[in-house]
Amino acid sequence: MAKNLVIVESPAKAKTIKKFLGTNYEVIASNGHVRDLPKSQMGIDIEHDYEPKYITIRGKGDLLAELRKAVKKADKIYLATDPDREGEAISYHLSIALKLEEKKYKRITFNEITKTAVKDSIKNAREIDMDLVDAQQARRVLDRMVGYSISPLLWEKIKRGLSAGRVQSAALKLVCDRENEINAFVPVEYWSLNADVIPGKNLKPISFHYIDEKMNKDKLDEVLKAVKGKNMLVESIKKSEKVKKRPLPFTTSTLQQDAGTKLNFSTSKTMRLAQQLYEGVDIKGRGSVGLITYLRTDSTRISDEAEQSAREFIKDKFGEKYIGTASNKKSDKKIQDAHEAIRPTDITLTPVMLKDQLSREQFRLYQLIYNRFLASRMSDAVYEINAITLKADTKKGDYLFRTSSSKIKFEGFMSVYKPDDEEKENNKLNVIKEKDVLEVSELEEKQHFTQPPAHYTESLLVRTMEELGIGRPSTYAPTITTLLNRRYIVKESKNLYITELGEAVNEIMNLAFPEIVDVNFTANIESLLDEIEAGNVQWKVVVRNFYPDLKTSVDNAQKELENIKIDDEISDTECELCGRMMVIKYGPHGKFLACPGFPECRNTKPYFEKTGIKCPKCNADIVIKKTRKGRRYYGCINNPECDFMSWSKPQTDSKQTEK
Repeated sequence: MAKNLVIVESPAKAKTIKKFLGTNYEVIASNGHVRDLPKSQMGIDIEHDYEPKYITIRGKGDLLAELRKAVKKADKIYLATDPDREGEAISYHLSIALKLEEKKYKRITFNEITKTAVKDSIKNAREIDMDLVDAQQARRVLDRMVGYSISPLLWEKIKRGLSAGRVQSAALKLVCDRENEINAFVPVEYWSLNADVIPGKNLKPISFHYIDEKMNKDKLDEVLKAVKGKNMLVESIKKSEKVKKRPLPFTTSTLQQDAGTKLNFSTSKTMRLAQQLYEGVDIKGRGSVGLITYLRTDSTRISDEAEQSAREFIKDKFGEKYIGTASNKKSDKKIQDAHEAIRPTDITLTPVMLKDQLSREQFRLYQLIYNRFLASRMSDAVYEINAITLKADTKKGDYLFRTSSSKIKFEGFMSVYKPDDEEKENNKLNVIKEKDVLEVSELEEKQHFTQPPAHYTESLLVRTMEELGIGRPSTYAPTITTLLNRRYIVKESKNLYITELGEAVNEIMNLAFPEIVDVNFTANIESLLDEIEAGNVQWKVVVRNFYPDLKTSVDNAQKELENIKIDDEISDTECELCGRMMVIKYGPHGKFLACPGFPECRNTKPYFEKTGIKCPKCNADIVIKKTRKGRRYYGCINNPECDFMSWSKPQTDSKQTEK
């Protein structure tokens, strides 16, 4: 029998696919890209029409040798990398590195790693799509041009080790602009008024709010003077129904947002776990199983087979009336719609069935994806709304107070998925009847001030980037991770804050490269990449139009921009060798303390973040540490003299448990 070779990116994916194909197929992982632009230079031949200079990635020699041996033995080769631009480019570079033009090779793609999908992909094997490859190539070249042209300028003008990027710099500007908005915000005073009325004998008061919820002080005083000591007449009671639409299934962006809000996962953590669920997890009795569809998508489309399976599952488990009606697709010109939405590959594999088979974090993310998809195929929820308007018993004017309550009439999708804006039930209003006269127990006036815009969180930044067309599903998480790693922004209690370093970089980018950080320009580049993918634009045309202006801007900035000095942050630790206060520096593995007297004094020591909690053994500071594998724990700063440590954060007001 003929020998077939399938090449995928990761060992986990290889393991999952292997069991579907049998002994006639060998499945090997390339571990991602095998060729790329060199790190030591821009790697683009400007003088010869911007031709990329690809080289074999360092460390991939042995792997390529193994792949070449497998290629020689195989009669047919299938390149089964991910179904997107990046995956297409990996397949293309594999075909070059392995010289597959001399062999029979095909490209196969599947949106989910299931037996049916994998076998169907082999039946529908195709040639490599060079439009997809060119779109990825254009992105790579444009990003390399920006990074390798502007980063050296930042090293010279600010400090070494900095970087700029096309999407990264636009995202940094968003965070910086929001910080400036917050700092420039001037709060405005306003007042609200609540009336606590007694609905009946021996019943607790119910609060009604005055219809103008943002009054100035003069208006408030006028209302108080008119209604003080007056009873309230029930002006109207309106009962109605409100339909809450079921949610759309997850895209990459909405998954990152919901996982951030509901599970407190960072975007990078969400994508790492989703990748594991997609590539395959060992399930008892089944082997390695791909649990979700492809995780990088901006589409809410669902296949007909998945739709039918969900309808049958909902009918069996919940009943006919819980099945959703018309499809709830979302259309947007920025959406590529290359893949389905993110959903479970098998609706019958419920989270409860897999709880013991998955890690805690894998389970939580799978449960979120599963429930969201199930909810998206179910009926809308229906609420009963009871709205009551009261009128103060005065002849001086109409002073109206209102409140409303709701209760679920039909749960629909909410039986499996609770949205963040779920209505709160309040059934106390049922005792109030039209034309009742109600006694006011208290008038409560409250002073308020308008609030500044909220700081960006990772979830909010992803949503904003998606709305503005900055980046694509595959770039949201890496962009935010880069900004954090470069220390341009910091994350505290979910919020993202700009650092002094981030402000300096953003200032230079705004002065010298306003078009690079402009969100409309960045979104336009994304649209051009989509046009390349569609075969409507040649990729080098985009590059030819881009680079000359970039080069001119860099040359001008080199001459005109002044240097910006960023001082190192001074710690509260004294250098025991020379007495200077040590400063916080950043290395490949994070923060460390260094003596500012370098090179005379070369003293360095680890930096530990203090928790503000004292050690129960020696009363020294408890600090955050990490094991060699990166697991976080809490230990005494006096280690090894003091051996206190705890996996969970010690409490200041209770006994701490040693482990």
